[in-house]
Amino acid sequence: MGHSLPQLEWFDRPDDTGEAGLRFSCTMCGNCCSGPEGYVLIDDAEAAALAKRLGISVKEFLERYTRATSAGRSLTERVTDLGNDCVFLDREKMPGKAVCGVYEDRPKQCRTWPFWKSLLHSRRHWERAKAICPGMDRGERFEPDVIRQRRGVIDI
Repeated sequence: MGHSLPQLEWFDRPDDTGEAGLRFSCTMCGNCCSGPEGYVLIDDAEAAALAKRLGISVKEFLERYTRATSAGRSLTERVTDLGNDCVFLDREKMPGKAVCGVYEDRPKQCRTWPFWKSLLHSRRHWERAKAICPGMDRGERFEPDVIRQRRGVIDI
């Protein structure tokens, strides 16, 4: 019996430049950290790392910065003129930019954007997300294997 080759996914096919993969470069627009009510799921290790970063207990962190959702524990949001911002999104530090106040310890959900299963399902799903994220299809090219690895980190 021979080995079957893995089925190619849409991002495995070369684009008009002859390269496979996808491009992404954060523009610091904050669109992925704001918008309609949503969630940024965190696990126990992420909560512990964020609590340590903030110099507070995990219990205090969970009470002050998270809420229970049907999908799991999520970071809270602040209602702003631009939507529901993640509690750690900072629009003051760099005027005209939106930066993460806990970037080095940001959750896996944030680290893997935009390489989520839901966005990589098809080119159409990717294009829909691209309408809110100006960094998609721009900047650094990510190889298909890197995309698959990031996609496998969190199920979203």
